Amino acid sequence: MTEDARPVLECRGLARRFSEGRNVLEVLRGVNLAVMPAERLAIVGASGSGKTTLLQILGGLDSPDEGEVFVGGEAMHGGNETSRGELRNRYIGFVYQFHHLLPEFTAEENVAMPLMIRGEPRPAAVEKARALLDRVGLGERLTHKPGELSGGERQRAAVARALITRPALVLADEPTGNLDAGNGEHVLGLMLELNEELETSLVIVTHDHTIARRMDRVVVLENKSLSEQA
Repeated sequence: MTEDARPVLECRGLARRFSEGRNVLEVLRGVNLAVMPAERLAIVGASGSGKTTLLQILGGLDSPDEGEVFVGGEAMHGGNETSRGELRNRYIGFVYQFHHLLPEFTAEENVAMPLMIRGEPRPAAVEKARALLDRVGLGERLTHKPGELSGGERQRAAVARALITRPALVLADEPTGNLDAGNGEHVLGLMLELNEELETSLVIVTHDHTIARRMDRVVVLENKSLSEQA
């Protein structure tokens, strides 16, 4: 990473509030964050502190009440939902606690989907998906649907789907939270290995401090704002 490298992801002054009847619940206030190319960052905090809400705003899946998010130097919330979707598809891969694979499609079809959404011809997209699935240990499971895969296999397929476009940034929300220790370690190791190989920035929301310690930097979400962990 060069000294003059620009952040892959930057947010300034984010605030998010939710109305509950006559009450207003403030979840985020004045949140600032910058993530550099190839950086590994963990966001930790107590349950209910707003970590998932923050991640959804960073990925353009929710909108802030105040502030802005910049991905690759472009404003995430400056346009309409179509422009946000195009920005997400160009720059961001997502990994969730639950895999969110489409049940009616095979593993290779699920992984190829982001490329086909970009307009890549199906044969080329599927060929790339097969190569990446082989890389994550699913070369023998290409034509299996999610219901025919184990939990660990489904999550590895989800990691492959997130990385198939070689995104500048991967946002992961408790990516090993639904797995046993062995499968969780396998999935995390895979994400870190591909992060290094592809130079993809990685932002992980986690409650697991053993995962956080393996990141380059840890920030804590508490009292509605972010602070660097000492």
